Amino acid sequence: MHTAHDIFLKNFTVPAEYMNLFEEVYLQKNQNKKAELDSLHKEIMKKRLQAVESVLETMLLDEEIPARLSEAMRYSLMAGGKRLRPILCLSMAKLCSASCKEENAWLYAIPFAAALEMIHTYSLIHDDLPAMDNDDLRRGKPTCHKAFDEATAILAGDGLLTDAFYYMADCPLPSQNVLPSLQLIAKAVGSQGMVGGQMLDMEAERRKLNLEELCILNAKKTGALIQCACLSGASLMGASTNTKEYIKEYGTNIGIAFQIIDDVLDIVGDSKLLGKNTGSDEANQKSTWPSLIGIEESKKKAAQYCQDAVKNIQDLAEKEHFLNKGEQYFLQKTAHDMAYRVY
Repeated sequence: MHTAHDIFLKNFTVPAEYMNLFEEVYLQKNQNKKAELDSLHKEIMKKRLQAVESVLETMLLDEEIPARLSEAMRYSLMAGGKRLRPILCLSMAKLCSASCKEENAWLYAIPFAAALEMIHTYSLIHDDLPAMDNDDLRRGKPTCHKAFDEATAILAGDGLLTDAFYYMADCPLPSQNVLPSLQLIAKAVGSQGMVGGQMLDMEAERRKLNLEELCILNAKKTGALIQCACLSGASLMGASTNTKEYIKEYGTNIGIAFQIIDDVLDIVGDSKLLGKNTGSDEANQKSTWPSLIGIEESKKKAAQYCQDAVKNIQDLAEKEHFLNKGEQYFLQKTAHDMAYRVY
């Protein structure tokens, strides 16, 4: 794990150059530097993704796992993706790391954060199944049930979800921090959260939802795991209740924005770039943001939710001066840029 720590210390560093550029662009309103900042942010995000990948690569190799099951689980886990949830978890942990007395305590959250990607991957495997969305392409590759078979895909998803809790429970941080964080995740991905959202999504097919119903569905199916990725990172560091409230709101706002953007890209996106088939929402007659309020209005809504997330971190920073400044800027920039995936 010391090697992993070294990788994360290097790849999660926010250089002084980034902080200076951020202040020039967003505080001093110097738009001439924006392209340079955008490029550097993408580079940092790429390095963080690579750090997460390096840990995921070491997982699920135990000889006690049947070979075909291990292959199927790792096939989907290592198929690519943005790795947004573990990155957010670790960024929030680093943001709040001053709450722990030990230097770089956020590094101990690495297995917990990696496990979030296992949970996310499980949800994608099951979401793609013939009984659910019946998709044959995910992250540019055949879906798990296409590459293997339906029964193996179901078991691969079961294994990823269950094993994730093993990794999270093995997190070497104080139990009074780890246990509440585990409860957050369990609630977010269980019947009250993601699983419940999947049920609502299935019930909503071929029936037009109103905006309130759609928001509830989105908050459970997509938003809950993104929100608790943010919140668990802070919780693992023992952050205050006040701090966690702002971080919860940040996670809620980018979770909603993420789903709106996904809905828009299902219509206007390039399936080759997205790594999955587009048009499935319309084919399944699902209610989406564009179907209810139109594409352009959906883009505006996504941008507003992203801006609200930026403000959540700004407001927190005004009240809590111990926050890691580099992570504050990184999280603001991440939220700011998210909406522009549809422009």
